[in-house]
Amino acid sequence: MRKGKSEELGKLPISQLIIKQSVPASIGILVMSINILVDTILVGNWIGANAIGAINVVLPVSFFIAALGMAIGIGGSSIISRALGADNHSKALHTFGNQISITLILTLGMITIGLLFVDELIPIFGGKGELFEPAKIYYKIVLYGVPILGLSMMGNTVIRAEGKPNYAMVAMIIPSVGNLVLDVILINVFDMGMHGAAWASTGSYVLCLGWIIYFFLSKHSELKINFSHLSIKPKILTEISSLGFVTLSRQAVVSITYLLLNNILFELEGESAVTTYAIISRMLMFALFPVLGVTQGFLPIAGFNYGAENYARVRESINKAILYASSVGLLVFAVIMIFPQEIVSVFTQEEKILERTPSAMRWVFAAVPVISLQLIGSAYFQAIGKAVPALLLTLTRQGFFFIPLVLILPKFYGEFGVWISFPLADVISTLVTGYFLNKEVKTDLVKT
Repeated sequence: MRKGKSEELGKLPISQLIIKQSVPASIGILVMSINILVDTILVGNWIGANAIGAINVVLPVSFFIAALGMAIGIGGSSIISRALGADNHSKALHTFGNQISITLILTLGMITIGLLFVDELIPIFGGKGELFEPAKIYYKIVLYGVPILGLSMMGNTVIRAEGKPNYAMVAMIIPSVGNLVLDVILINVFDMGMHGAAWASTGSYVLCLGWIIYFFLSKHSELKINFSHLSIKPKILTEISSLGFVTLSRQAVVSITYLLLNNILFELEGESAVTTYAIISRMLMFALFPVLGVTQGFLPIAGFNYGAENYARVRESINKAILYASSVGLLVFAVIMIFPQEIVSVFTQEEKILERTPSAMRWVFAAVPVISLQLIGSAYFQAIGKAVPALLLTLTRQGFFFIPLVLILPKFYGEFGVWISFPLADVISTLVTGYFLNKEVKTDLVKT
């Protein structure tokens, strides 16, 4: 096999690797999160508060498409990392080729279904009342970019699996910056309103995919595929699907969560409550960027060393990833607890939203210091190819605990029941994940 920088995953000190892998991932997520924040601020100030709620209505669709690309990407990347670690370059190439084929087939099918049932889907997602029309405009345009978004999310994870985090970081920065530039041009200069916001998002996906295509065609990539690698192989498809289903399930649950909360909050307090959640959800994406970055950086390190049967390095990577992620999580917690009012005022000056959002934000972020263990723990099982425990632990936080809580507690405590469901689900899922991760480390990682 032609050796590449992926070898570093098995040689460099774990602390150095986690920093090397996590910092670019964190920067990429940070820039993407800043883009989402600034995009929300621009939309809120240039179009109106209802536009923020309308975009939040469409987020379940965008999340699910991104989830599909990430699922195929992370599922295949787990195989690629372990294949490179085991010096099986042929399997890595066939896996990448199959990832491309599957992504195109599924996303093109989703466009067809999505456009056929526009009027039925928007209200289901929470696009009711004054939110319906702007949500419909945004939804239809964003849907056109679905294959591009899917391929971009898939390709980004494969770049990281090759041990090239800097290129993966750029792949996240380009669409973020591009989206903001297009926002200014299309919304502010050409006064296109929701049409401009939607085309800015779709155009940013195109820029991202352009960079990813450049990377794989350049000398920087070890994965030089040809048309024969695009032919779907059932065995590889099964392995990608089983591992990717973990990510797809997690992101699908996120989409379901948005759908439920948009509807529950609309029924409780109307459009303003949906806007409150939209602001908090943007802050969740932004504030947790370093924790998510460590998780992203941890995946290829654990997968490569597990494939190389270097279990001592796997154990070390788990411990240090949890330590680093927990440390930054504690810092995020402190900032949110101290400055919630100031944070909310950046998004809007509407009095009703300014009154209710800071308190809600504090509750949503209350358990942030402990969620790192849950994220790293579930990611570990995915990295080593154990699909079933990875799936179950991934679903604990929002699927098994949060959704039941948010369906029950608001009936007794109203809007407060929604916000308290977040930290309760975080704490319970962290306890469950910690138990199974500790058990796995003591049994499976004692071979060396």
